[in-house]
Amino acid sequence: MSYQRKEIPAEEIRRQEAICLRIRGRVAADGAAPLAMVDTYGCQQNEADSEKLRGYLQEMGYGFTADEFEADVIVVNTCAVREHAEMRVLGNVGALNHSKKARPGQIVAVCGCMVQQEHMAQKIKRSYPVVDLVFGPHELWRFPELLERVMLSHKRVFAAEKNDGVVAEGIPRRRDGDVKAWLSIMYGCNNFCTYCVVPYVRGRERSRRPEDIVAEARELIAAGYKDITLLGQNVNSYGKDLGCGVDFADLIRLVDAIPGDYRIRFMTSHPKDATEKLFRTMAECAHCTHQLHLPVQSGSDRVLKAMNRSYTREKYLAQVALARQYMPDLVLTTDIIVGFPGETEEEFAETLSLVEQVRYDAMFTFIYSKRVGTPAASMPDPYTREDKQKHFDALTELANRISGEKHREYEGKTLRVLIDGETGKEEYNLSSRTDGGRLVHLRGDPALIGEFCDVKIASSNTWALYGELV
Repeated sequence: MSYQRKEIPAEEIRRQEAICLRIRGRVAADGAAPLAMVDTYGCQQNEADSEKLRGYLQEMGYGFTADEFEADVIVVNTCAVREHAEMRVLGNVGALNHSKKARPGQIVAVCGCMVQQEHMAQKIKRSYPVVDLVFGPHELWRFPELLERVMLSHKRVFAAEKNDGVVAEGIPRRRDGDVKAWLSIMYGCNNFCTYCVVPYVRGRERSRRPEDIVAEARELIAAGYKDITLLGQNVNSYGKDLGCGVDFADLIRLVDAIPGDYRIRFMTSHPKDATEKLFRTMAECAHCTHQLHLPVQSGSDRVLKAMNRSYTREKYLAQVALARQYMPDLVLTTDIIVGFPGETEEEFAETLSLVEQVRYDAMFTFIYSKRVGTPAASMPDPYTREDKQKHFDALTELANRISGEKHREYEGKTLRVLIDGETGKEEYNLSSRTDGGRLVHLRGDPALIGEFCDVKIASSNTWALYGELV
């Protein structure tokens, strides 16, 4: 598939910022302090996109609220990966009729992956008149222009045409918190797994230039962020479209060279592109955590081939063994889909045996969700939802057992953690994460939030560790 990389010129971003100032002047003239609400669904990349939406809104003069009845502008940033997420979004968007009746001037925008699907954009146009603005991920860079068009015309605006995607630098951001940060290094996906809609809604793979990524990392570290996650649909493909001789492992070394007390992690890795060079780099870079999210999706070669995953069970297990050879303390997590069309009892058993062999620290498990326009949606599937639920429950039970066993192995050990927030509970009032991303609850002064501390693990359960400050 031919693809022409498209970068948005800097002057276009400056034009959007000028529009922000025009909107700021308009809303300031109304006398009231305007408020906006950004409601985010889905993956970490959506979270990163919402930081840009909030950045633009802040430049427009908006404060922020979590109450739709207080908001002058509501932006719903959507996910398309599973049907359940789409149904939840549509239900919540429909409910905004109530807030719009209470605030007749309220503007409702729906953006993100869900509306990049033509049938969903049309559904909103026909059935959700409460929505004033619809735009896909590729149009986020010109959100101010689209919002101003709605404000001036008082008409609905739709901007979700098919697009291979763009790279836009210099968009302002408003991040949540000041301890952990998302850092997007690339966008889109070229893999076309047969069950997945992401390449159709996020476009082709396009990498940010290494100098732009390193500059943003420097800013984050200088601002005091301690936990930085490098984001991409498949980070292991980083740089292939740039031709500058920097691959993902090289990029990790470039970021790792920045002085400071911080850690870097990344997601998501595709097993077909995970290399020994990457594992060696993770082991050698002082700031890189020994945590790897490596989605296997299935333990059956037949199912993996039908999914178009481009690796075998044997290759995957060899990668896991190699990664653990370089990092004996590796924390390994995965994604698994249950009930892919035609998956048999025997093939599901192969997934269970792989999980028993690998012993993941944590797993994200899903029942297959049919996505319009993907090859898997037309594959024959004789198995019922009840069959799939039975398999899902068996896999979840196994995952929880292994997670509980692995957590018990931490008891009595002293771990370095980053305290990142409050739990709202009296007994263990602080939450933190180990370098491997394991959740640790502890007691302590909230002034410690944002600090690295040593914690001795006293107890555990399936989902978390509990410790005391050393």
